[in-house]
Amino acid sequence: MKKTWQEKMVDKEGYPKVLRLDKNFPCYNALQKMNVEEGDDVVLVNPSHVVQLMKSVPRGKLVTIREICMKIARDFSVEGCCSLTAGIFITIAANATEEAKREGRDLDIPYWRTLKADGFLNEKFPGGLEAHKALLESEGHRILRRGKKYSVQDFEKCLIEL
Repeated sequence: MKKTWQEKMVDKEGYPKVLRLDKNFPCYNALQKMNVEEGDDVVLVNPSHVVQLMKSVPRGKLVTIREICMKIARDFSVEGCCSLTAGIFITIAANATEEAKREGRDLDIPYWRTLKADGFLNEKFPGGLEAHKALLESEGHRILRRGKKYSVQDFEKCLIEL
């Protein structure tokens, strides 16, 4: 039987786990863009670590996966955090939030305030780009169309310091 989004948010035993970055790491290129070098320690965390940071973003403020990963890396005293797993957990949290709403419950995760790198909206969020855009606009953010993608205008000015 397929797991629900909320079941996918359950923390896994044995995590967080610190590993040394090598070229076979799934998010090697993304970590290199964050100045993490081969041989540096990186952490793989549980969904709860990512969700806790997502919940800390107040109305009118934003965060990107980059800031989430950098904060997690600092918290674990390592050079980086796997952005692939963090991104997966962000998507799971968004879908779990909407799933809970349909059941009449509120997980209190303002997932729409979490952007992809460089301020881009997340097409994997429930309802796709248009729904993400509408939620951000409802909080006063101006959204720019860039080809098939959307980004938040001057998103840097709205970033929360984690």
